[in-house]
Amino acid sequence: QADPAKKERVQPQPVPGFRRDDDDDRDTANLDPEILTMAPLTPHWTQPSHPDIQDIVKASETEFLTKSFSKVSLPPFAVYAKMSFPPCDLADEPTYATVQCGKAKHLNLNSDLLYINHSCEPSLIFDTGNFNVLAGPKGLQPGDELTFFYPSTEWHMAQPFDCFCGTPSCRGKIGGARDMSRAQLEGLWLNGHIRELLEERDSGARSENDDPTAQALRDALKAAERVVEAARSALRSYTESTTGNSNGTQQQQHQQTAKNGVNGSKAGRNGASARELGGELGGDTRSA
Repeated sequence: QADPAKKERVQPQPVPGFRRDDDDDRDTANLDPEILTMAPLTPHWTQPSHPDIQDIVKASETEFLTKSFSKVSLPPFAVYAKMSFPPCDLADEPTYATVQCGKAKHLNLNSDLLYINHSCEPSLIFDTGNFNVLAGPKGLQPGDELTFFYPSTEWHMAQPFDCFCGTPSCRGKIGGARDMSRAQLEGLWLNGHIRELLEERDSGARSENDDPTAQALRDALKAAERVVEAARSALRSYTESTTGNSNGTQQQQHQQTAKNGVNGSKAGRNGASARELGGELGGDTRSA
């Protein structure tokens, strides 16, 4: 007999737009981006994965929309959650459920952090270079919606979508940073790999060439980098488990990291304000 509690459990939905073009060849041009059918994702982790800090609720009876809310109070740029390894692991290739953490590196969150919505005025910063999720420049209060700016991590999104956050700074059509102008990204915190790729794009540099030998060497380098990153992540997890990491010096480092990542910023500029806004989610996550 079905467990009533299990039946009522909220199942969050995967973030839109990260699915690769070749995952599905159906014509989706005329479909509402909110209800695009993507490969079903059945959570394989214990839920809720972050019960002390994250609350996930239905935003619609259709169950296509969910929202995440903070359960904690944090000052600006404090660590909200860590992208620890495990549960995170490096992905062999990008999918709609991965988060970009380098020019050619992507990770699987393998937790309910996957279900944090997009907003053009986000309440969180996904600092994938340091594997931290930080509170935004206004900090967090219980009840604040958890959101982040998807192009701050993603260079290319196979399924751009219309943002309905309704803020004065709403960017409208949201795709990867590759397809956005400098003006659209102005004042927003961006990961280092996104800023580097923007510099390459704007200077006319190409990150790829057609030489097969060079491509083979790049592929070998990527494989080696994954091995090194896995070892580094294991060391990081071990170190975190044996030493404390919440001190004033680290808090200052997080603040400086956040300020340095703001696109178009000058020294000391905090960037765009964070609000509890946003909420474009689609997909068909199935109940466990």
